[in-house]
Amino acid sequence: MNENKPGESQNLACVLCRKNDDCPNQYGEKKTNEKWNLTVHYYCLLMSSGIWQRGKEEEGVYGFLIEDIRKEVNRASKLKCCVCKKNGASIGCVAPRCKRSYHFPCGLQRECIFQFTGNFASFCWHHRPVQIIASNNYGDSLPCTICLEFVEPIPTYNVLRSPCCKNAWFHRECLQVQAINAGMFFFRCTICNNSDVFQKEMLRMGIHIPEKDASWELEENAYQELLQHYEHCDVRRCRCKEGRDYNAPDSKWEIKRCQCCGSSGTHLACSSLRSWEQNWECLECRTIIYNSGDFQKAKKHTLVSANNVGITDCLLEESSPKLPRQSPGSQRKDVLRQGNKYRKDISTILTELAFQIKKKPRRICINKDDIWNSALEGFRNQKFNPVYTIEVTYINENDHFGRDYPGSKQEFLSLLMLHLENSPLFEGSLSKNLSLNSQALKENLYFEAGKMVAISLVHGGPSLGFFSKTLFNCLAYGPENTQPILEDVLDFEVAQIIIRINTATNMSDLNSIINEYCNYFELIGCLRIVTSLSDKYVLVKDILFYQVIKRVQAPFESFKQGLKTLGVLEKIQTYPEVFCDIFCHKPENLSAKILSDLFTVHTLSDVQALNFWNSYLKAVEDGKSTTTMEDILNFATGCNSIPPAGFKPTPSIECLHMDFPVGNKCSNCLTLPITTTYKEFQENMDFAIGNTLRLEKEKSSHYIGP
Repeated sequence: MNENKPGESQNLACVLCRKNDDCPNQYGEKKTNEKWNLTVHYYCLLMSSGIWQRGKEEEGVYGFLIEDIRKEVNRASKLKCCVCKKNGASIGCVAPRCKRSYHFPCGLQRECIFQFTGNFASFCWHHRPVQIIASNNYGDSLPCTICLEFVEPIPTYNVLRSPCCKNAWFHRECLQVQAINAGMFFFRCTICNNSDVFQKEMLRMGIHIPEKDASWELEENAYQELLQHYEHCDVRRCRCKEGRDYNAPDSKWEIKRCQCCGSSGTHLACSSLRSWEQNWECLECRTIIYNSGDFQKAKKHTLVSANNVGITDCLLEESSPKLPRQSPGSQRKDVLRQGNKYRKDISTILTELAFQIKKKPRRICINKDDIWNSALEGFRNQKFNPVYTIEVTYINENDHFGRDYPGSKQEFLSLLMLHLENSPLFEGSLSKNLSLNSQALKENLYFEAGKMVAISLVHGGPSLGFFSKTLFNCLAYGPENTQPILEDVLDFEVAQIIIRINTATNMSDLNSIINEYCNYFELIGCLRIVTSLSDKYVLVKDILFYQVIKRVQAPFESFKQGLKTLGVLEKIQTYPEVFCDIFCHKPENLSAKILSDLFTVHTLSDVQALNFWNSYLKAVEDGKSTTTMEDILNFATGCNSIPPAGFKPTPSIECLHMDFPVGNKCSNCLTLPITTTYKEFQENMDFAIGNTLRLEKEKSSHYIGP
C-alpha cells in the first residue's frame, strides 16, 4: 500500500464512516491507497460486520483486499445508521434480534462497545457488556490510577474498574491512551501489574490493545546507553600511564569488569591478573561475599544471552480472522515466544476454515429420538452441501400434525458427536480407536463418520475428546510413523500374549510362547525366527501394529477420506499439536467465573437478579445445588462445553418477571426470573433446569444405535 504524504489524507473522507477526521487514538490510523483512490480508518475496517482480513499484511489495506472493501462499502450503503440517520452503517450489534447498525464514530458517540479481539464483536448501547459489582462500599470519590483525577466509583461506560484490584478505577479515555502507548506486551494493571486477567477484561469492555511494542521501545536509540560497557580502572593505584580510562584489548591494559556487579573495573596489570579469563571482584563485592560466608564458593557469573532465555509457546491474545497489525519489534518477540514456529489458536484455524461457509442456508430435518439415522439421511441428501449454512429443524414422527420446530445447530452437533462417541464404529472406554465393523464398512459408515466430524468442527460443533493418541497420530503423522501401546489392545487374549512375550526372561520361555501361538503369528504375518531375547521387542511391536493399525486399515482409510471434508484433515496434519487437544482431551471443567464471563449481560437487566445469578453460580460451583455448571450451559445453549470455535451467537442473559428461567438454545439466550429472595431464585433455577434436562435425557435414551 502506498504511504501517505504529510497532510495528504487529512481532507479525504473514510469510505466507511464518511468522516475525514484523522485521530488515531479514536478511529485508528487513517490510510489512503493512491492506486485505488481509497481512504479508510483502521478501526472502521476492523469492526465492519461483513469483511474479513483475507490477504497478507502488505496486501490491500492492512491485509483487507480492495475488492472486499468495495463490497463492504456497497453492502453498508444500503444500511441506515440509527444514530445519524445516514446510509453507510457498516457495523451491526451482535446481540440476538438486535437490528441496530451504525458508523464507527457514531457508535463511539452513543457509547457502543467494540471488542478488538475474537470475532471483533460490536454491541449497541442497549446490549453492551457491563461490569457487575455486587455492592458499592465506596463512600467517596477515588482517583483514576492513571491521571489521578477523581472519579465516582460506579462502573459506567466512561469509568471502568480493574478486575484484579478492587480499588483501581480508570477513565476509559486514560485506559485507551495507555493501551495504545504500552501495547500488548506492557499493558497491565497499574496496581498489581497483572496482565492476563486485566487485558482480558479490558478487551471485553472495548479497550483496543494493539499488538506492537511500547512506544518508548520504538524510539531510536532509546536504550543506547545500556549497550555501553563500563571502562574505567577503579583500583587505588592505577599503573597505566595513559590514565584510568585507557583500554587496550588483548593486552595487560585491557579493562576487566567486576564479575559480580559489573560497575567497577581494573586494568589486568593493575590487579596482577595474568589473563582476562581470571575472575575478579571489586573491593565492595568481595567484602559482601566474605561476610556472607560464601567467599570460597563464589562462582563466575555469566551474562544472560539469547541461548539462556527460556522460550514459551503461549500468545497473549487469541488470534482472529481479522488480525491486528504487528510492528517489527512485536513480530520478533512473537518468534521468541513461539520457539521460532508460528502456532495458531484452534479457534483461529476453525474460523479460517469457516470462511468457505456460504450464507445460503440448507435445512436438514432431525429426529432427536433417532439422531444418527436422521443426520445420516440429511448429510447423504443430494441437495446437501457442507459449504452451506446448516439450519436445523426438529421433527417428531409421533406428531400426527406433522409440525416441526426450529433447532439449535450447535445442540444438534453436540448430540451427534456424543452419539458417535458411543457408537460401534469405535472401541475402547475413554480413549477410543476405530473398530472393525464389517457391516459399517459395507454401508460406508466410517466415511460418513469422518465427514460428520469435519462438518461438526467447521460449523461450530464441540470438542471430541475421545480419540486415543494412537488414532490421532495415525491421522496427523501417518500409520507408518505411529507406534501403538498395550492400552490400545482390547482383545484380552492378544493382550495376554503380548504381556507374556514382554515378561519372557530367557530364550526357552520365548520360544515356548512362539510355538504355542505359531498359527496366530502366521495368520497375522508376525511369525519370525528369534535369535536373541531382545527380538521379543520387535515381535511385540509387530503384533501391536497389526492389532491396532493394520487390522483396521480399511475403516481408517475410509474415515480419513471423510475427514478431508472442508479441508479439516489438511489442517490437522499442518497443526497436529493444536488439534490433539480437542481430539484426545475432554474440555476443561466449567467454573463460575468461566460461565459468568461467557454470558453477555444486557444493560437494562435487573441488578438484584444478576446478583442472585452470580451467587447461584458460586453455589453450584461449591456443590450446594443439585445442578452442575454443565447443566446450566446445556439448558441455555444445548452444549455441555464451550465449542472450540466459540458460540454463535454469543450467549446472553436477560431478566424478566416470570417464575422460572427459560433457555433459548437457538439464540443462546438465558432468561432469568426476577424473584424477591435468593432462596426462591435458586429453587426455581434448580427445578426448571433439572426437570428440563431429565425429560430430554429420558426421550433420547429410547434409541440406541447405529
